[in-house]
Amino acid sequence: MRSMVSVADPRAASQLVRGFHSLESNSWRWTKGNFTVTLRPPLNAGRDGAWLLLKFSIPEAVLSKVGPVRLTANVNGRPVEGETYSKSGDYTFRREAPAAAFHGDDPVTIEFALDKFLAAGVVEQRELGIIVSMIGLEAK
Repeated sequence: MRSMVSVADPRAASQLVRGFHSLESNSWRWTKGNFTVTLRPPLNAGRDGAWLLLKFSIPEAVLSKVGPVRLTANVNGRPVEGETYSKSGDYTFRREAPAAAFHGDDPVTIEFALDKFLAAGVVEQRELGIIVSMIGLEAK
């Protein structure tokens, strides 16, 4: 299990627990409105906490239909500060995950949620949220 995963890496596919669509262009995946990943905690996360990172894009096709999108996340059930995005483009969501969210070397479950997304059938048959390329936990 890895702390940092590229959604294109076939070895990391088992860490993409739910809410991810198939790999596209050998580099990214659409998500659904809610998506979950498991990661290995970085060294000393139980003492120092860690940085939660999500590299993603919000296409104009989503924003033009649903308006500003709020992204929130929980690290082992502990919420981190969310953010609202009102422009299309590439982003890095970087938030501090508290030390209390980590339990030794136990895998970390990270749940992401979008307040708005495209329901299945609006643009295509799949539910579409954001386009993700990388998710990880980084040592502080």
